Amino acid sequence: MKRTVTALPYPARPEDVEAALFVPAPFDAEESERTGYSRYSYWRSTVRTFLKSRSSIVLLVLMISFSVFAFAYPLVSNTDPNEVSLELSDWNKRPGPGAGIFGTDGLGRDIWARTWYGTRTSLTLGLVIALFDVGLGMFMGALWGYVRGIDRVMTEIYNVLTNIPRTVVLVLLSYILQPGFWTIVIAMSSTGWISIARFIRNKVLTIRDAEYNVASRCLGTPLSRIITMNILPFLVSIVIMETALTIPYTIGVEVFLGFIGLGLPVKEVSLGNLINLGKNNFMLYPYQLTAPTVVLAVVTISFYIVGNKFADASDPRNHV
Repeated sequence: MKRTVTALPYPARPEDVEAALFVPAPFDAEESERTGYSRYSYWRSTVRTFLKSRSSIVLLVLMISFSVFAFAYPLVSNTDPNEVSLELSDWNKRPGPGAGIFGTDGLGRDIWARTWYGTRTSLTLGLVIALFDVGLGMFMGALWGYVRGIDRVMTEIYNVLTNIPRTVVLVLLSYILQPGFWTIVIAMSSTGWISIARFIRNKVLTIRDAEYNVASRCLGTPLSRIITMNILPFLVSIVIMETALTIPYTIGVEVFLGFIGLGLPVKEVSLGNLINLGKNNFMLYPYQLTAPTVVLAVVTISFYIVGNKFADASDPRNHV
């Protein structure tokens, strides 16, 4: 059977092709960057994800309000938190007219003023320790993850420090050193940074050898761009989470040390000292313990939950 071949309707010779159909397109650097362009913003997406939860917004407002008021109140108030009244009628007055919002303690001192002065002291202590712990932990964790030569040394340091109970270190340093603000900072920062460094090290090891980072290095992407775009967004959630956990934990430790008499000096107003003094008179004057305890609970719980919520929101895997 004979087959019939149909000729294709294309010109047989190159000179028969219309030249206008094959005009070379000039290279435009600005136009080439538009390919695959996205308006995605890491921080905008993080804030949008965080604000989806109403409970996060309420706790964030509480956290900011209590923190701002604690730092602003001593600047606008003329009340001395350590001023002792010589009038016996001013001692142990219950909340009400003439006694202040939270009443007075056993020496006639205003508990309202002392509570906010103490909140400022405790928040300052928590922020300073969080700065030391997270800052040193991030730096040492990055070195631990990138410099393979110090891995064995850092692992041994980690094993030694984590096997010593933190409470023992706190109590020993409080006995050895004079009780004070910087004593607690040194005691807590001496062991708190190593756990954060371990988290950062493990994350850096995982991200450093990820396929997209290997591909970025092969394509000649600058190291600064790899760090800011490929590594830092994954570490932000860890940093925020550790900071959020360190602040309420530090305040709790300060309260514990004040409870056993090894915290800040009695003349320095803090939530730990207020709770320590309030527990002695709880059966007769419960408001002296209730007021600072409620403020302590609101501050620590709001910091803890808001920090965890923001840590989840800052994780790029939760972005849409």
